[in-house]
Amino acid sequence: MKSMTILIADDEAEIADLVELHLAKEGYRCIKAVTGPEAVQAVQSQTVDLAILDIMMPGFDGYEVTRQIREHSAMPIIFLSAKTSDLDKITGLVIGADDYMTKPFNPMELVARVNAQLRRALQFNQQAGGSSPVLEIAGLVVDPDRHTVMKYGSPVELTPKEFDILYLLASHPKKVFSGELLFERVWGEAYFESGNTVMVHIRTLRKKLGDDKNKWIKTVWGVGYTFNG
Repeated sequence: MKSMTILIADDEAEIADLVELHLAKEGYRCIKAVTGPEAVQAVQSQTVDLAILDIMMPGFDGYEVTRQIREHSAMPIIFLSAKTSDLDKITGLVIGADDYMTKPFNPMELVARVNAQLRRALQFNQQAGGSSPVLEIAGLVVDPDRHTVMKYGSPVELTPKEFDILYLLASHPKKVFSGELLFERVWGEAYFESGNTVMVHIRTLRKKLGDDKNKWIKTVWGVGYTFNG
């Protein structure tokens, strides 16, 4: 896993160099970009396994970089930003980021999160290679190999994390998952107090499914979530 390539997109050279230093110690190859267009070009021109993105960058911001990456790739994306409001974090997660860290930050914690995201991505790819079953339940068709969701024959566009949550819940109908367990299973790391990460993803997943009456994803108050198929 340590031969993987990490994109560090940040216009603050000191921070990019610090991140590169700690990742290089772990054996990762790092490439750097200082603008939004440079970050997108790096992803399009070579194999990148994970991206660490600042939000405020010249050209266009990290949100737009994420949107463009998500058009073609499900690679893990971690935001590393000085923007600390809940709205900024929620926006980053909703548009497709897998994790969000604020500056100032602990470099060793960032390395741990990079390791966790890559480990989870590797496990997912191995499972996909084993042809996980397509789920057809309650009007939804969830295909893990193609990473697609159809609702009554129409496609539903989901972020990688939203897809993983839906597939996990739909694979175990009627089983109740706590927010902590969902986080550990989907994010691939021990649960930590990360605001409303799981709740935000469930909310946007329901919105994209048109599940305003909780037909598919049901909240079990005080316990967690279950697939009501």
